[in-house]
Amino acid sequence: MAANITNKYVVFKLENEEYGIDILRVKEIKEMLRITRVPKAPSFVRGVVNLRGEVIPVIDLRKKFNLQQRNDTGSTRIIIVTVDEITVGLIIDTSSEVLEIEKEFIEEPPTAIASIDHSYIYGIGKVGARLIILLDVSKIISVTA
Repeated sequence: MAANITNKYVVFKLENEEYGIDILRVKEIKEMLRITRVPKAPSFVRGVVNLRGEVIPVIDLRKKFNLQQRNDTGSTRIIIVTVDEITVGLIIDTSSEVLEIEKEFIEEPPTAIASIDHSYIYGIGKVGARLIILLDVSKIISVTA
C-alpha cells in the first residue's frame, strides 16, 4: 500500500466513477492541449504535449483502464502529475474538486473492483455516500516510463 503523504485529493471523473489523486502529485490541471502522436507508443499513450518548453507524455486513462472510448469534450482535462521527477499528463473526463479524506475513511480496495486493474488503486475513500477510487499515480506512470 502506497503511503499517502497528505489526505487531500484532486477528484475527477471517468465515466460515472470518481477517482482521486494525492494533491501533492498534481502540478496543474489544463484544458485539452494539442497532442502530438508518437509512433509505436503503447495504445494508452495518446502522445506528447509541449508545456512551457517541456515535452510531456500524455496517457489516456480511459484506454489505460479499458473503458469505452469517447470523443474529447469541452470538459475534458489533462491533469499534469509528477512522481520521482517524471512528469506525465493524464486525460480525464472532467475535474471536479479537491477533497480532504480522513485516513480512517480510506479502506483497502476490494480485489474485484469495477473494470480496472486494481494494482493502480491504493484505497477507496468514503465521503458521505460517495466512494472515491484513490489511484496510485506512481504505478500508472511506472508502466509508461
